[in-house]
Amino acid sequence: MNSVDGAIQEFLTTHAFTSDVVNHAIRTIADFSLFKGLFPVAILWWVWFRGGKRGLWEKEMVIATFASGLCALAVGRLLAHFLPFRERPIYDPTVPFHFPLSGTSESILRTWSSFPSDHAMLWMAVSTGIFLVWRWVGALAMAYTAIFVCLVRVYLGLHFPTDVIGGAIIGMLITLIMTRDAIRPLYTTPILRVMMRFPAPCYMLAFLFCFELVTQFDEIRMIGQSMHKVLEAGREPASPSL
Repeated sequence: MNSVDGAIQEFLTTHAFTSDVVNHAIRTIADFSLFKGLFPVAILWWVWFRGGKRGLWEKEMVIATFASGLCALAVGRLLAHFLPFRERPIYDPTVPFHFPLSGTSESILRTWSSFPSDHAMLWMAVSTGIFLVWRWVGALAMAYTAIFVCLVRVYLGLHFPTDVIGGAIIGMLITLIMTRDAIRPLYTTPILRVMMRFPAPCYMLAFLFCFELVTQFDEIRMIGQSMHKVLEAGREPASPSL
């Protein structure tokens, strides 16, 4: 644990809430998708339908923002897989601080590297896209992400401060790259063309995509893990009968 992580986490644990009710509320915020991605995703839908002189450009930016969030999730998983494994503070015996226990599944968290925070990457990427289209609302979205996504996860010991800081920076950079004028039309123009030609199925798929993005594809991941376990069990040699 570096000096930055130690100083920030010492401050948070020193000033931690002693109320069980408050800590339960913070754990609920960390666990419920309602408090993570629903707010910024709803803003993007508002931007999509509000029209105006920059309507086409705004629609391109909305698509680019969603694409940036999806890319941030993928990059986060790749970095967590290929970078050296980092134990989460709540499970690291060398971390001398006490954290309020999180209700998130322990079996999943123990096998996932703490760096970078995929929550910070995803929702800061999305908030950055909102900021580029709608400055003051985007600033609110970024502040919301910093407090209700990043800070909460550090407070609960799910991440070190540098996990969320690094994830947030990477997420912002991904959006800044994906929304550049030289890159954005390459993939947003064909998507918009298909959406204008087939609006009904495209909006249905957009709704399903937004739902999964808000939940960070938890159900799909759980189904994939279950199928993997079933396949692995089927490959195991049967025990000899007595």
